[in-house]
Amino acid sequence: MELKIAKADHLQRIMELINGAKAYLKSCGVDQWQNGYPDQHSIENDIRKGTGYLCIADEKIVGYVCIDFEGEPAYETLCGKWLSTQPYVVVHRLALDRHSRGKGLASQVFALAEALAQKRNIHSFKVDTDNDNEIMKHLIEKNGFQYCGTICFDNSEKIAYEKLI
Repeated sequence: MELKIAKADHLQRIMELINGAKAYLKSCGVDQWQNGYPDQHSIENDIRKGTGYLCIADEKIVGYVCIDFEGEPAYETLCGKWLSTQPYVVVHRLALDRHSRGKGLASQVFALAEALAQKRNIHSFKVDTDNDNEIMKHLIEKNGFQYCGTICFDNSEKIAYEKLI
């Protein structure tokens, strides 16, 4: 799998992926992404900032992710303690095509985000999720992240993790 910068002409496919992920989370009983976020405006901002990436496998768009090196303001209000205070990469809005779930692609996305960070000499990777999102929590913990505390984002409490890379 590889990552490619998303462009405005990919917006329809990206929104299909986001809406599919929202439906999947709902079917799993997860409240995350059930209040409208992420919406088209969020994705358009990612594209405008150059932080939106397409996940490409077998020459098909199988996912979308925001990989940001500018920081997450909500992380400044962590109730807990980060492993470090250095610059970091953060992944948001990871959505995979329903046919691609369970094939290890999300872990590959994390590995590719780490590689991008290392190219920029960044050695911290932070991420957050809702407490009831057991799927994402499993992915995060499986990929070596450590629990650091909680933050408030999108009108709910999120659990936050960091991995030193």
